[in-house]
Amino acid sequence: MSSTVSNPQGVLQPGGYGGHDSRSNSTSGSFVGPDSESNENEEAELVSVSWNQDSSCFAAGTSHGFRIYNCEPFKETFRRELKNGGFKIVEMLFRSNILALVGGGPKSQYPSNKVLIWDDHQSRCISEFAFRSEIRSVKLRRDRIVVVLEHKIYVYNFMDLRLLHQIETQANPRGLCCLSHHSNTSVLACPGLHRGEIRVEHFGLNMVQIINAHDSSIACMTLTLDGLLLATASTKGTLIRIFNTMDGTRLQEVRRGVDRADIYSIALSPNVQWLAVSSDKGTVHIFSLRVRVVGEDSHSTENAALLTQQTYSNSLQGLVSPTTGTNPGSSLSFMRGVLPKYFSSEWSYAQFHVSEVTQFFAAFGSHNTVAIIGMDGSFYRCSFDPVNGGEMGQLEYFHFLKTDNRTQ
Repeated sequence: MSSTVSNPQGVLQPGGYGGHDSRSNSTSGSFVGPDSESNENEEAELVSVSWNQDSSCFAAGTSHGFRIYNCEPFKETFRRELKNGGFKIVEMLFRSNILALVGGGPKSQYPSNKVLIWDDHQSRCISEFAFRSEIRSVKLRRDRIVVVLEHKIYVYNFMDLRLLHQIETQANPRGLCCLSHHSNTSVLACPGLHRGEIRVEHFGLNMVQIINAHDSSIACMTLTLDGLLLATASTKGTLIRIFNTMDGTRLQEVRRGVDRADIYSIALSPNVQWLAVSSDKGTVHIFSLRVRVVGEDSHSTENAALLTQQTYSNSLQGLVSPTTGTNPGSSLSFMRGVLPKYFSSEWSYAQFHVSEVTQFFAAFGSHNTVAIIGMDGSFYRCSFDPVNGGEMGQLEYFHFLKTDNRTQ
């Protein structure tokens, strides 16, 4: 096994994190508070951004530490400024004080091969995981810690840090992996061993589903909170596909465009009525979904439990809804089978335009709104018309690294 786990029970000490697969039991550290003067004359550079599990807030990893922002209303809620550099991965556990941190960015002394589980309430590192290669991403749920390397994924029990699963993947430099977050469903989706393939682990059912999602390599993916629906895009970036994770059935396919694009993010709305996609084309697209989780309330754990107990033959019941508003299609769709496939595709329902020169990541908010964060430090909140679609309206804009919007 190419990892070690320890429980330092001490504060963050970057000086002890230089070697591979080493352990640390430091009791003195340099993780300083938000009013530190160590970097007051130096502007922080943005290293990473990431949503928490319900997209109610996001974390920004900077060259000097990290910051946490609330989305509605928009406000910086917390920051940590460090003397020894910042983090390329800051993974939140919902809105709790638990964070997973991986070093990175300009002059960071925190290594990129170690995960630090930080309890900010106690201001100390409660555990760490060390590996022989660079960590690509970390995912958290209340009972699991998932560490993604380029060719392997490790799944640990949160309570005792016991290694539960090791999963081999195709080369995964993007660190693609997603988890369900309902307490009664335990689902993980990640790249498989072959190009365009996705492996879905239903841990609670002791079942693995292999989905041949695309001909090209996977570029982006996301699960619903209950893990029953999966949305994917390939490196070609023209189509987004939605699958039933129980039997691998493709439920819907929508088209972002005709030209190749790099997909930055895919998001599913909490009610599973809408899908948002951002790409390097400078447009955030909203699509209407025809798929549904059982019943009207997609957050219902009872519904999730019901569906996970269904058999292959009836697992699609309740997943496809004919009553949802449809996405625009080509006016030439009556010639399906004669013209190229994109003439009969479902196109986006609503759109919002951003800069093409930076990465943007979208997530759904309340009341038909979408939040968009950019690697240039920008935050947008916009609204879309659920009846007529079209161009979305901008409600708010902040430059979150420069605006003094901290909680007083």
